Amino acid sequence: MDLCSLINRNAAFAPDKTAIAFEGQRLDYATLARRIERTATALKQEFSVGRGDRVAILSLNRPDYLVLLYACARLGAMLVPLNWRLAVAEQLFILTDSGAKVLVLEQAFEGVLPEVAPGTAVVGFDFTPPRGRSYESLLAASKGSARNPHTDLSCPLLIVYTSGTTGRPKGAVLRQEALFWNGVMSQHMHNMTSDDHVLTVLPFFHVGGLNIQTTAALQLGATVTIHARFTPDTALAAIERERPTLTVMVPTILQAVSEHPAWATTDLSSLKTVATGSTIVPPHLIERFVARGVPVLQVYGSTETSPIAIYTRLGGDLSRTGSTGLAGLCCEAKVIDQAGNETPAGTPGEIAVRGPNVFFEYWGNAEATREALRDGWYRTGDVGLCDADGYFWVRDRKKNMIISGGENIYPAEVERVLLEHPDVSECAVIGRPDPRWDEVPIAYVIRRSGCRLEADELKAHVQTQLARYKVPRDIIFVADLPRTALGKVQHFLLKQLDAQSRAQGEAS
Repeated sequence: MDLCSLINRNAAFAPDKTAIAFEGQRLDYATLARRIERTATALKQEFSVGRGDRVAILSLNRPDYLVLLYACARLGAMLVPLNWRLAVAEQLFILTDSGAKVLVLEQAFEGVLPEVAPGTAVVGFDFTPPRGRSYESLLAASKGSARNPHTDLSCPLLIVYTSGTTGRPKGAVLRQEALFWNGVMSQHMHNMTSDDHVLTVLPFFHVGGLNIQTTAALQLGATVTIHARFTPDTALAAIERERPTLTVMVPTILQAVSEHPAWATTDLSSLKTVATGSTIVPPHLIERFVARGVPVLQVYGSTETSPIAIYTRLGGDLSRTGSTGLAGLCCEAKVIDQAGNETPAGTPGEIAVRGPNVFFEYWGNAEATREALRDGWYRTGDVGLCDADGYFWVRDRKKNMIISGGENIYPAEVERVLLEHPDVSECAVIGRPDPRWDEVPIAYVIRRSGCRLEADELKAHVQTQLARYKVPRDIIFVADLPRTALGKVQHFLLKQLDAQSRAQGEAS
């Protein structure tokens, strides 16, 4: 059995039931299963895609994003989702590092094409690339069946790239079984049944948008309404019009929706619950939804855990303010000290997770894999604590990581690009609290001697290499940086100095 078998079984049980709704169109389970089969056949016949090959996708959310995922499952291939918010240079790194055999993309993102390696086949959604095929023409030419008898749940299915602590992103490899067990935990978390209706507004290039509810719902036979991208207007309108029962919103989306003029008058009564996570969730945002009669569930995890690892459950104990819940139904979690020993209840330490939902490896990076996976336990790098009843609290984020609007930014990645500018001698990037985005990146920079580098010039340089949200909001030129005895920059001290400087500025 492969993961695609679940779609086929749902098509057998309820062929006419809506699987996916998108922009006024509805795809029933029978049609979805046929389109997956045709896509798998086309990939195999046209590009010889088989077990272990990589297929990249650069697109907004759309039904065929999910079709490609399950077609890869049928073939034993791997889907590589590309973040459309990244700069072209970042997208090209992922294409090269993953060795993608095929790139499928929307016309809006064809700016990446001039740099794509000639050996990568290109397929366009709704258009024909200069060197490539259109997706529909590809399907029209497919014949026969692409069933691969050597495919099962042990096959890797996704390579999802996370921002790298060493300045380059790492590709977390998730097996089909990881998505299967993640789906089981999602179903447990949300009391999900085939009668549920999920509204997906988070991007599919994140495991949050793809797996917290979406794939779990399809594998159970429920209905999913997809939005190409989030806007508070369309989200609120869809809740009132489509009557979904479940949705996932990161804190910045909770805020945007609850501060929209239509918030007070929108009918939210169809929602059983809203799930949230990706960062520490401000209690006042949860209270806004609870006041409207909508319970809010918290989920903790990462790309490496598919992402569900710890969660509060619908109908469970939601009274423990700030808690992200209990270890999931199908995995284990604990808090450990530096030696790897479990800490006593209530004692802070590093959160570690073990289970079939945990990633298999970092693509082509054995050293990073060994560092993150020890004795089967994934060491998250997040600081938290667990009480005597097994409930977890996340106290701090991964070392130095910045979370801006639900997007992870590693300072090392931004620092690497800053240092590529010839006038930069040294630098350090930190997160600064922001009322809208939670945090924004700030850079402290030491110029090379005799240079007159200006902040706008340096920001423009960064923007040629990284996504806009990673560009430092503020650049402060300094003569020195706080360091350890070994010369390493102390980011936590820099954050304290930045906070003091801003406080003094406001006081004056």
